[in-house]
Amino acid sequence: MTTPQPAPPAATDAAPARDVLAETFDAVLFDMDGTLISSTGSVERCWLRLAEEFGMPTGPMSPFAFHGVPARAIIDDLLADRPQDVRDAALARVVELEIADVAGIEVLPGAADALAVLAPAGRCAVVTSCGSALAAARFGAVDLVAPPRTVTADDVERGKPDPEPYLRGAAALGVDARRCLVVEDAESGVRSGRAAGAATLALRTTHAAGPGGGADLVVADLGAVRFAVHPDGVRVVAA
Repeated sequence: MTTPQPAPPAATDAAPARDVLAETFDAVLFDMDGTLISSTGSVERCWLRLAEEFGMPTGPMSPFAFHGVPARAIIDDLLADRPQDVRDAALARVVELEIADVAGIEVLPGAADALAVLAPAGRCAVVTSCGSALAAARFGAVDLVAPPRTVTADDVERGKPDPEPYLRGAAALGVDARRCLVVEDAESGVRSGRAAGAATLALRTTHAAGPGGGADLVVADLGAVRFAVHPDGVRVVAA
């Protein structure tokens, strides 16, 4: 797999320096869970079941401390002392559980309007830490059509917070990541977007104070902004 070359290094802990409401972007790259849809109930049920089956911790170093990180990386951390075949079995099992459990999944505020404006113009993609089968299952469980371009954990070698997912998302649309806006609810995703050179818009849909990582703008959810497509690109305005 050929990995896109990263943009010039971004200091992920530096103070935000970009004015999201003043820029024009070539495209918007959306995270999925916690950004476009809410799947918290399913995630909690499935990972608790996995923890029971594989003896994983459920305290401070639990799966829920890794929001936004690919399942493979979570399992490798929490089952680091187990053989590879056990970790592979745990990954297959949690994917099986999550695909089957779509109860309570719902579209988050503003998500449908955002995609309705951007997707027909080819100005957006989804960049998610879950695999393609799970992404399809979750989009299929709600009244929301995924954009034609979706980058999942199956498409990358290194997941968030590495910049590769968002670099691939930009490449899928034929644009420079530095001229993209990344929309996230998790610190790992904000760091991934910033490391790719993109501007970042963070949502308070998962954490009341918003994620860490130094996002350029933090709002409650996608209902707090509007996207407008112009001949020269996408602009963001406060709702």
